[in-house]
Amino acid sequence: MIVSAGYNIAGPEVEGALLLHPAVAECGVVAASDEQRGQIVKAYVVLKAGYDADETTTRGLQDFVKQTIAPYKYPRAIEYVPSLPRTETGKLQRFKLRQSAQASVASS
Repeated sequence: MIVSAGYNIAGPEVEGALLLHPAVAECGVVAASDEQRGQIVKAYVVLKAGYDADETTTRGLQDFVKQTIAPYKYPRAIEYVPSLPRTETGKLQRFKLRQSAQASVASS
């Protein structure tokens, strides 16, 4: 559960909304630390072929999530990755995404 500015946000719900977008091949959603909100929703996204990892795509994904589920649940940070960390059985390793999110905050 991600708690952002007092709102409880379920990561799998945001993932489900992102996966409905035609540009998204797969994604993982975790909490990232934020000074103002405590935590924010951060999405790691693997794009389908033919889509660019740019500001236009980011804005489009954010707007799509706002229209699909509650507007406050949209991912405020989106990082494009070539692949997501998975176990040998194919399960998403969210703890590795959380570590990456914390590392990017620490380096900022």
